[in-house]
Amino acid sequence: MSGLKREVGLTAAVCTAVGIVVSSSALVMLGQGFGLGGPAFVVAIIVALFINLFVAFSFAELASIMPLAGGINHYTLPTMGRFMGIFAVLAGYFAVSTLSNAAESSIAGLVVADIFLPGSGISPGVWALLLMVILTGINLLGVKSFARSQIIFASTMIVSMIALSMIGIFDLGSGTPLKTSITFDMAAGGGVLSMLGIAFWLFVGMEFVCPMAEEVKNPQKFIPVAMIAALLIIFVSDLLFGFMALKYVKMDALGSSSYPHVDAAMAVLGRNGQVWIGVISLVATASTLNTFIAAVPRMLYGMSKEGQFPAIFGKLNRFGVPYVGIIAVFVITVILLGTGISNVSAITTLILAGCIGWMLCYMIANLNVVILRFRYPDLKRSFKSPFGITLPVISFFGLAYMIYAIWPEDGTGMRQDIYFYSNLFLMICAVWSGYWVKFKMNKPLFETIPISVLLKETEDSLLTDEEVVDSGESMEQAEASA
Repeated sequence: MSGLKREVGLTAAVCTAVGIVVSSSALVMLGQGFGLGGPAFVVAIIVALFINLFVAFSFAELASIMPLAGGINHYTLPTMGRFMGIFAVLAGYFAVSTLSNAAESSIAGLVVADIFLPGSGISPGVWALLLMVILTGINLLGVKSFARSQIIFASTMIVSMIALSMIGIFDLGSGTPLKTSITFDMAAGGGVLSMLGIAFWLFVGMEFVCPMAEEVKNPQKFIPVAMIAALLIIFVSDLLFGFMALKYVKMDALGSSSYPHVDAAMAVLGRNGQVWIGVISLVATASTLNTFIAAVPRMLYGMSKEGQFPAIFGKLNRFGVPYVGIIAVFVITVILLGTGISNVSAITTLILAGCIGWMLCYMIANLNVVILRFRYPDLKRSFKSPFGITLPVISFFGLAYMIYAIWPEDGTGMRQDIYFYSNLFLMICAVWSGYWVKFKMNKPLFETIPISVLLKETEDSLLTDEEVVDSGESMEQAEASA
């Protein structure tokens, strides 16, 4: 029986979905995307928005059937089996989160060192480590602590982004807009379609609210609303910020800058803009890291309950949080920070390499919806992706194309580097998944679990504290009785 408590409301759920998506790296990618493609980058953003919206529909349908902490793992067990369930979590989330945590915290350290305390002599790595310590501590204090901090981080970030953008768009700042006009060119930056991978990163992660399903109040209703609302909020704020940036900074400068969002803010408000965007960047990083630290351990917690991950990851501390997973995420992030793998030049490569794993996970989610529609057509779904299986299929092939066009072929060899790191991560995840299922669980790799077993877990997870009675029934016993 789950020990997680339902203490996350709709506002916190929306902020969780928004907070994981809008990060410092997303701000960098947003500025570089508009720098490479100009106004035509909006087309790539809209395409990426709809593909992610279709993905959100798929996750919403799956979460409505099984609102469990395991997330994509649980959704995959009745369709493609244990191997694919473990692989989806490791490739789509665990590997991505540890790499992104290192990259994001490094950006935060650089922001503090370069913008707030220049000349302090303190290494950016120290500030990155301090941020990870603070956020890890917040998460160890319970889901209420996470929810409250997430509302503060996400709302501060979005309100500030929109306010700064409006100041620039309406010429209310101290900066001078560019006098040259910018044309709408679909072929800019190697073509709009070649920038879909960049645009995709602007929305990826809204489904991180799903692993919080056993702690969200009324999850079958709040989770779909949270994901869809988050995508629309992010779409509006990104468009405003992008057009503000184009109004004040030349495209080639935006496209080649390591910190295009900082350049845009300084062009609008000078030093005040630099400080303001520094706050936005720092809060965005904190929000993203906060959600990673909260969500990934809950996926591992859900897997450990099924025997798919070491049992120690299923332990809860006195505040009711899976503390072993939280500490593991912290330790791995610190190790990566220490190796220097997350330096500025490698950040974009690492992020997009991880992004491919995320896209594969999304493709698996779409396949899950299709398989469940055919295998269990009469299964109760409080949310259904509209138009039958049309949208999951469109999303599946759209994601496949994004993997192919992950970065414009610009002669730098970056696309090859992205594929190299991605393939390395995916191979490690596949080997671990196969080893665990075959040799630790002694199960066939692709044996599925009856949906009735998972629905029993769902019923138990939806009980109130007064109704919970621990039957002591293991997954093995439940499968045998199914």
